[in-house]
Amino acid sequence: MIIDCHYHLEERLLKTDELLSRMEASGVDKVALMAGMVEPFKEPSTFLVGLLQFLLTHKSMRGIGKSLVANFNAQGDIILLGKAYAIDKDPDNGPVFDAVKRHPGRFFGWIFVNPKGKNDPVKEYERWENMPGAIGIKAHSFWHRYRPVDLAPVASGLAKAGRPLLIHVGFGEEGDFSSLLKVVPGLKIILAHAGFPAYRETWKKIKDNKNVYVDLSQTSYVGDRITRDAVVYLGVERCVFGTDGPFGFYGQDGKFDYGFIKKRIERLFPDKGVQKRLLGENFAEIACLT
Repeated sequence: MIIDCHYHLEERLLKTDELLSRMEASGVDKVALMAGMVEPFKEPSTFLVGLLQFLLTHKSMRGIGKSLVANFNAQGDIILLGKAYAIDKDPDNGPVFDAVKRHPGRFFGWIFVNPKGKNDPVKEYERWENMPGAIGIKAHSFWHRYRPVDLAPVASGLAKAGRPLLIHVGFGEEGDFSSLLKVVPGLKIILAHAGFPAYRETWKKIKDNKNVYVDLSQTSYVGDRITRDAVVYLGVERCVFGTDGPFGFYGQDGKFDYGFIKKRIERLFPDKGVQKRLLGENFAEIACLT
């Protein structure tokens, strides 16, 4: 079974029916959906993407990379290439579980929470946790701008249930997931985008913590080198396939190239056993789908 663990349900960029068609064409069996949280924007040029990855993956230049991706205005909007895009402080989980209900054989659902939003994270989790297809919590401490330890109240219940937290961490305090693990030591965490933004420093930190994984999603933050190095350093069992669609490289039709990251993994890791682990088996075990 091939499972995309990281996909935002964003109908303004790709309709659900189109996603299902692209899953079929790409050979992806199931997708773990999460709510959209930002106004649609297109991927920068491949040159800018390559430059950003170079800056972020070299510690001495990471500050320059940060200046390109961590700009927010007074309203909390993210500024990318000089343009502001509104961030939703309370992503709507309703459409996600509506899609899961309509297509139970194809979709799972993450429960998006934000301790800085209006919705109480514990109540939001409890509202959706027993819905068919619910697999865990999605959080974005980077763009919602909080410390991961602020998730401790809801993460405690998540750990007791044996469910994972998929989190996109940021810089400084917004990336300090270790403090959360000290409070909730049994929590299973998947760090989005290969452990962005610290990458190798993060891998060293989590090397001996078997409860912490990375997903290999995104095209702006994650390229061939980071994908390969993450798997080699952490081991095949600690990495999982995701796309971060429908944000990413576009195909010739001007829409999200859904098969891009799957093809990247297959190209970098031709061993069928390795592909099996990375493309679905690992996530199925983490999310207790087997």
